[in-house]
Amino acid sequence: MIGADILIKSLLKEKVDTIFGYPGGQTIPLHDRLVNYPQIKHVMPRNEQGGAMAADAYFRVTGKPGVCLSTSGPGATNLVTGIANAYMDSVGVIAITCQVPRPIVGTDAFQEVDIIGMTQPIVKHSYFVDDLESLPRIIKEAFYLASTGRPRPVHIDISSDILKEKIDKFNYPKTINLPGYSIPDKIDKTEIENALDLIKKAKKPLIIAGHGVAISRGENELKKLVGFLKIPIVTTLLGIGVISEKHALNLGMLGMHGFAHANYAAHNADLIIGIGIRFDDRITGKISEFARKAKVIHIDIDKAEIGKNTKVNVPLLGDARKILIELNKKAKKIKLDFTKWIKQIANWRKKAQKIHNEYRKRSYKKNELIVPDIIAEIDKQTKGKATIITDVGQNQMWSAQHFVFSRPEQLLSSGGLGCMGYSLPAAIGAKFGKPNDDVWALMGDGGFQMNMQELGLIMEHKLPIKIIIFNNSFLGMVRQWQELFYNKNYSSTQMVNPDFVQLAKAYNIEAYRAANFTKAQEMIKKANIASGPVLIEFIIKQEDNVFPMVPPGKILKDTMLKK
Repeated sequence: MIGADILIKSLLKEKVDTIFGYPGGQTIPLHDRLVNYPQIKHVMPRNEQGGAMAADAYFRVTGKPGVCLSTSGPGATNLVTGIANAYMDSVGVIAITCQVPRPIVGTDAFQEVDIIGMTQPIVKHSYFVDDLESLPRIIKEAFYLASTGRPRPVHIDISSDILKEKIDKFNYPKTINLPGYSIPDKIDKTEIENALDLIKKAKKPLIIAGHGVAISRGENELKKLVGFLKIPIVTTLLGIGVISEKHALNLGMLGMHGFAHANYAAHNADLIIGIGIRFDDRITGKISEFARKAKVIHIDIDKAEIGKNTKVNVPLLGDARKILIELNKKAKKIKLDFTKWIKQIANWRKKAQKIHNEYRKRSYKKNELIVPDIIAEIDKQTKGKATIITDVGQNQMWSAQHFVFSRPEQLLSSGGLGCMGYSLPAAIGAKFGKPNDDVWALMGDGGFQMNMQELGLIMEHKLPIKIIIFNNSFLGMVRQWQELFYNKNYSSTQMVNPDFVQLAKAYNIEAYRAANFTKAQEMIKKANIASGPVLIEFIIKQEDNVFPMVPPGKILKDTMLKK
């Protein structure tokens, strides 16, 4: 055997079935041996960034670390944005880069970069493999780190001469010894009681559920808690689906483009129960003014997040699902009545919706095609079962607002990093992770062109992904800010686009265009029943805005319902 065999055998021990990899000079020894291991599917993106984002989505839908692979130099640097995206959204990715041979490391050799130094701030841990004997241990540790505690990417850089080095035995370790790494496993029963005391005293409580609930697979326990306590709940963007949006107490998404009544509830609450959230600026608005009347209970597995952005009265450190189990043991015995609070929120919802609906009626011309209607139609025709992968910008927020989600990780999106170009490669990763899922990738014309080369991978594997492009010939969200806050100075945001339909057809992908709602319904129906990939370009209103919106630097009570 050689080092390449040891690496592949180690990956098989971790039950890896898919690698999103791009070959290069330093990976050749590995790719030479990969063909001998049909248990692993090697998927070649058309850019390494696409591989990292596909691995990201693979983890989100399967719960297993996604693996991406690149050669040295530009291959490795192309991974960086995808790694950063996974880091921000707490996603377990194993990023393997093949470095120049050991004798020339540090000599500025051809395609040599310090990729360890570049990625250290955006990974949970980094390894440089300079000894073949240590490779199995490193692989085992990397997968353990990436998937336990707060999941995050782990980077492994391997000098290519190690991949060619000969070895007689393969010994994969059975145990892990990481003395500097610990996962909170003891739930503080005193803090559980303190949390319950705050809940009993509250008059206007609100649960904010985030991505941490989905990662911990805690959705069933969350539903029980809401049912026991009858407390209204809102979600973050990445928390969407951890409780069905049809649940009577689910107010929907809060934050910059969250629903007004959800934002008002957060602003006026006297108790916030944050579960698996970071209290980041996109949900809080001006952080110093966030929920100033409220006590805060914060449940999170990462000690660094508790108290980082907002004062916490009761910290509950640990796995969200396990903590919810302990809370539910007590909560099911408690009888509370928040009827008055729930009615107040319902009144806010009714008034805000009326203002918003009147604005939208005035804003649209007859037969004008608008994104909310398209997304609602996709929801209707797929019966709300599709996995939705969005890009970043207006399409992201409209999708979050108008598709009715019912399960965790049904909406995949770039949350913390806000990375355009995420949707197409992420849809690929989701499809490889769960081949039987109905995957729809929604994006703007700008985001599509960030990674449109991945149409090549979709063509190669005949992946039945439904690709939706909202074409307004603008960078829509930036243009919205320019309209609202910069006197319509549309500097550098207008797009000159190619013919997307012909582009798709060049990749042998079925493609259509629609510019009115009747045609849109027909095209969505065609896509929904198609057995292969389909691209639909929707020509939408050019100057349309996503509302509600909390203006930058403002607080949640300042939510705009119209311009």
